[in-house]
Amino acid sequence: MLLTIDIGTSSLKSALFDYDGRRLSFADFPLSMKESLRFKHEADCSQWLCAFEDCCKKLENLSAVEAVVISGNGPSLVPVLGEPSVEKGLRVPAENARLWLDRRAVKYQAEISELMGGYVDASFFLPKTFAIKKDENELYLRTKHFLGCPEYLAYALTGQARTVFPSDGFDRWFWNDGILKKLDLDEEKFPPFIRPGDQFGTILPSVAQYFGFAKNIPVITGGPDFFTAILGSGVTEPGLVCDRSGSSEGINLCTQNRVNDERLMSYGHPVKPYWNLSGIISTTGKAVDWSRELLGIDSFEEFFALARQSERGSGGLVFLPYLAGEREPILNPSARALWKGINLSTGRRETANSVLEGIGFAIRDVITIMEEAGEKTKQLRVTGGFAENAELNQIKADITGREILEPAQKEAELLGLAIIGSCFLKKFASFAEASSAMVRIKKTYAPNPEYASLYDQLFGEYKDCQTKILKR
Repeated sequence: MLLTIDIGTSSLKSALFDYDGRRLSFADFPLSMKESLRFKHEADCSQWLCAFEDCCKKLENLSAVEAVVISGNGPSLVPVLGEPSVEKGLRVPAENARLWLDRRAVKYQAEISELMGGYVDASFFLPKTFAIKKDENELYLRTKHFLGCPEYLAYALTGQARTVFPSDGFDRWFWNDGILKKLDLDEEKFPPFIRPGDQFGTILPSVAQYFGFAKNIPVITGGPDFFTAILGSGVTEPGLVCDRSGSSEGINLCTQNRVNDERLMSYGHPVKPYWNLSGIISTTGKAVDWSRELLGIDSFEEFFALARQSERGSGGLVFLPYLAGEREPILNPSARALWKGINLSTGRRETANSVLEGIGFAIRDVITIMEEAGEKTKQLRVTGGFAENAELNQIKADITGREILEPAQKEAELLGLAIIGSCFLKKFASFAEASSAMVRIKKTYAPNPEYASLYDQLFGEYKDCQTKILKR
């Protein structure tokens, strides 16, 4: 039996799986941001440890767990100040995590990008650590390790500090000894690299006793959350896309070869020898949450019910979901959201529906760039918090013109972790074999040709608005 943990932005999710991909039990715990300003987005990382502890209390039979497999949001950075302990619960002294949304290092973005030989967004680890040294030197000096989000939890469990290097092709977004020397950063603060499927270490005896685990249980890295979602959605051959929908939206296309296009990221796919072509839309689920509160709606169910009352096209209202800058394909931390087409007929229902259609347009924008780069996108497999939402899935299908497949296990990150853990324990020979055996599809949404011309027109307006934003 495997214990899988995924640390998201709004919740920590956990599950116990068997080796056939059956989820035996599930527990989650809500998470929150501590501070959210224009470029500053922080979270109290101790809540991740409290959430892990709470979930472990809800899950049964931890003594039968053979491995713990962890993934999490990123690029989030934790300045760790001390050693783990369980004297008063699971604890590791640390400052607030700089979340994946945090771009306060934007003033160093150009310097780091030039040094790394290509665009590096201010949200990544190197700009963030460099900014801490320059602007918060007292914190930099006190920091023992700079860790990512899942690495922080793994450190609390094992006492081993490691950095997960997801795959080949990620060199621009990480560091090496030469880069650290050029930036006058201390090598000992940057832990050694491991890859997804590698072992952080074994659970500390004191931690095992505290939670009721057996002795010497391995803690395995699943890599970043998008990496595990790719496997957990069954995207293991060229042309398939994993649409990971959460607070942000990760569009991950499996390709035969590496694609060099500065508007997208290309790096090794979990299944060798393939590559992953990726575009990240910064605020999609966040846009739904924000607009729900803006409209004074208490629940997501009410929000989607309101959106269903609108005609397709939202009365010509077009929404660009750039609520905290935007990553791929425009790579602009200063970009801001907008509505175009507000008129006296615009009401709450059109406003709500336009946000959902704005998500669809942003996805179409990314896959359009992918196809301009010479690739084909056959179908999108959705995962994450809105994966079971029929309204949003149909809108995505109609706007993109692609089939949307809904896996039976919507928490693809957790299933992907089970796939990785099963391979570590030699239950399967490869990630592809394990994914094929464990992933099941629940429902398929086909594009409705009735809306094709409408959405072609509105997507054109979306692109016009985007062009104007970039010219500012």
